[in-house]
Amino acid sequence: MSKAIIDDVAARAGVSIKTVSRVVNREPNVRQRTRERVEAAIAELNYRPRLSARSLAANRSFMLGLIYGKPGAHYVLDIQEGVLEMCRPHGYELVIHPGEFRDGDLADEISELILDRRIDGVLLSPPISDHMEAIALLKDAGIPLVRIAPTVDKAAHPFVETNDLDASFDLTEVLIGLGHRRIGFITGHPDHRAVGLRFEGYRKALRANGIAFQGELVAVGDNLFHAGEEGARQLLKLASPPTAIFAANDEMAGGVIKTALVHGLRIPEQLSVVGFDDAPISRQVWPSISTIQQPIRDMAKTATSILLEQLRAGESEQHPSMHPARLVLRESIAPPPSGKA
Repeated sequence: MSKAIIDDVAARAGVSIKTVSRVVNREPNVRQRTRERVEAAIAELNYRPRLSARSLAANRSFMLGLIYGKPGAHYVLDIQEGVLEMCRPHGYELVIHPGEFRDGDLADEISELILDRRIDGVLLSPPISDHMEAIALLKDAGIPLVRIAPTVDKAAHPFVETNDLDASFDLTEVLIGLGHRRIGFITGHPDHRAVGLRFEGYRKALRANGIAFQGELVAVGDNLFHAGEEGARQLLKLASPPTAIFAANDEMAGGVIKTALVHGLRIPEQLSVVGFDDAPISRQVWPSISTIQQPIRDMAKTATSILLEQLRAGESEQHPSMHPARLVLRESIAPPPSGKA
């Protein structure tokens, strides 16, 4: 069967080639009944416009860029899947680019990316969503952008976010409600400021419940499994170790569980463990990890929708969007051992 071309769609729908092009490119100046007729013809003929032809006609590449740091493999995958779910129905392709937050060449890398690939719009994932030099470069180049979970200068550009601080507060209060008073915390990567809000939520919950913050109960992590292992070793060798450990993400919580088991501790009878993200590891280990389900994919879909609307309508006003996280309580928590609260 021969491949349908734009002329075939125009003939089937009884419209001009220009009208078909407007429908394909999601332009607003097409009557609804005409749009529906063209879309029906496209579906009947299984018409697929060539990206190169669309690019020339619309003077755009139909490419979006996703620039991300290194917050954790599952996080990046969920963002990619959310973005792709929105890209495909609108005829856009996705270019992904990892970046190092502290790399002095990051802005130059982004500049090359948007020039070489003719990127139409950019999504910035944490921690790059707080990289102000990169953001300024995109703004100066006239490239529409949407930030995912930024923590600084949020009013400057459209963004989506979740309530990391409040959710961490709530999960810490769950541990306190079970009777825990010595609660350890393993921080996330220092460049990932959104993850840093989880530490603030933990400290806020301690204050709200009259529990003194103790620096010895905090270990520095970097969002990766090995950091959970090392952090747990540091905390468990204290003269008075914690009865619960809150890791800033689930990868590190998995590392905590491994180290605890190596030390002969039973979870949750002798140590409660919680994480954040509801990553696959939280459901794959035993006991499964109590955590906070972060709506990563939904945030990515909303961010992409906002970006596509900017590209379609030429709008750049603020579109803040909050996607609340929720507690997921599983088998990794219990009251502290008798006499060790």
